[in-house]
Amino acid sequence: MKRLETLNLSHNNFVGSIPPSFDEMMTLTMVDISFNQLAGPIPNSKAFREAPFEAFKNNKGLCGNATGLQLCPSTAQKAHGKMENKANILIISIPVFCSLSLLSIFAIIYIHRRRRVSKTNNPDEDATQNQNLFSIWSYDGKMVYENIIEATEEFDSKHCIGEGGTGSVYKAELSTGQIVAVKKLHANTSGDPQMSQYLKTFTSEIHALTQIRHRNIVKLYGFCSHRRHSLLVYEFMEGGSLRNVLMNNDAEARAFGWNKRVNIVKGVANALAYMHHDCSAPIIHRDISTQNILLNAEHDEALVSDFGTARLLKPDSLNWTSFAGTYGYAAPELAYTMEVNEKCDVYSFGVVTLEILMGKHPGDLISSLLPSLFPSSATLAYHQIAEMNVLDQRLSPPTHEEARKVLCLVKVAIACLHSSPKSRPTMKRVVQELSSETRI
Repeated sequence: MKRLETLNLSHNNFVGSIPPSFDEMMTLTMVDISFNQLAGPIPNSKAFREAPFEAFKNNKGLCGNATGLQLCPSTAQKAHGKMENKANILIISIPVFCSLSLLSIFAIIYIHRRRRVSKTNNPDEDATQNQNLFSIWSYDGKMVYENIIEATEEFDSKHCIGEGGTGSVYKAELSTGQIVAVKKLHANTSGDPQMSQYLKTFTSEIHALTQIRHRNIVKLYGFCSHRRHSLLVYEFMEGGSLRNVLMNNDAEARAFGWNKRVNIVKGVANALAYMHHDCSAPIIHRDISTQNILLNAEHDEALVSDFGTARLLKPDSLNWTSFAGTYGYAAPELAYTMEVNEKCDVYSFGVVTLEILMGKHPGDLISSLLPSLFPSSATLAYHQIAEMNVLDQRLSPPTHEEARKVLCLVKVAIACLHSSPKSRPTMKRVVQELSSETRI
């Protein structure tokens, strides 16, 4: 036990206090004791002191020196003073307390009257300030919302770092110094009274998304809904979007070599496989595109972002009634049906894979390859692509080893672009194929 590094005791209904022996677990780096019936002080080890509030929530009464917990009451008892001193203190305190109470009453009356005047003069602003603000955070959501408004200067365009079909993305530095990416959704669902039930469902789904931990998925910190704005707040990625690297900077594109591009495709595949197959309820992204794939500073690691249109796929879920996605990446069946499933993400992944290889959106090339959209003809399709000189010309031609990996990516992309959703592979199968064929 003393060498244990990770400890997850959540959702076990443990009762009582945490044993003192936990203080001796010096190698422990991560702990989660949430959703139990524990009470009393937490151990004084580094793993407990630095754990996030989520690691302790839904317990009876934990206390200690950690984020979100109250400090434990001191057991030391102060010495009793002399009775004469107590009497003197009491004699002095009573009139002071009465005076302060009278001043407080007058101050409350004055502030109340000022607010009534303000409400009369500007009812819209007052209504906005008093709108129900709900948040999913490990800390004060209202405070974070106000921080975001201040940091982006009311979403001034100079802070905008990207735009998509569902909203605009802004860079914001919070008062804590943390830098986040804030997506302001175009549609503000909180303003429509008919959307209240949907809003509750959406909030529950977003809460599930905040629990996702995967190296190829951008961390979603939380969601805020206000009369004026609906916001999704993500981890900020220094490398920017894959689209910017491919489209807007030739120097970066040339440095974005074949092996890096293979790694990016594998990272996106791993993220989608996790969402589709390893979450407690499968998650469909619905808007996989190069704009929603972010890169680290070295451009060798991909992270899938933008869950603004994502939705948990539950067995009894209703079909979507409106199109959500990016044209050019959306599966063709969405033109005549709104029945969304994992195979829609698979198709979008195929488009993104070709775009990474070509350095631009494949466009009409997809339709020209339709007669060859079978895995057995992948080699033919690769040579067809090579003869058309559609591989990114800013790079040197792939070496023999690189060409083998590129061929594997073409094979996978063609399988994913099959016109029949049922004929497309699962993302788990895609990951297996890429892992076996593109080892470096």
